[in-house]
Amino acid sequence: MLNTSRSSDEQAKVAVVRAMYEAYVNKDRAAIEPLLADAFHFTSPLDNRIDRALYFERCWPNSEDVEGFDFVAVVPAANRVFVIYEARNKGGRRFRNTEVCLFQGQQVVEVEVYFGWSLPHKAQPGSFVESAPPGAPTDSAPPRSLGELPG
Repeated sequence: MLNTSRSSDEQAKVAVVRAMYEAYVNKDRAAIEPLLADAFHFTSPLDNRIDRALYFERCWPNSEDVEGFDFVAVVPAANRVFVIYEARNKGGRRFRNTEVCLFQGQQVVEVEVYFGWSLPHKAQPGSFVESAPPGAPTDSAPPRSLGELPG
């Protein structure tokens, strides 16, 4: 349900962002394409401002692994919507990420992804996980984003 204290423009932007995630869950590329501007770019720790064509080539196939998103927060602010979610994929893997969606009109023109952590967290509450030395192999790749979900 949309928050009625938000402006109609903010509500519309939140609806667009939710529809993007729903398209991933439904594996519906035709639904997400009109939501993304022609000048769309995607940035994550693995991708440096890739364009729309490369995004669909590289990232969209990962929608096959998506089972769902549980939104922790969806917050509009001017021409951006900040999203924190817990994602689920087919292998049962869960993780939390934050994404910032920048709008141009009513389309998303840019997405920035900030990787979170796997769920459940590898460290017990009140503790931490030792990091691996630089260049050392780790036990798993970092959790991935809406565009780059883990297999």
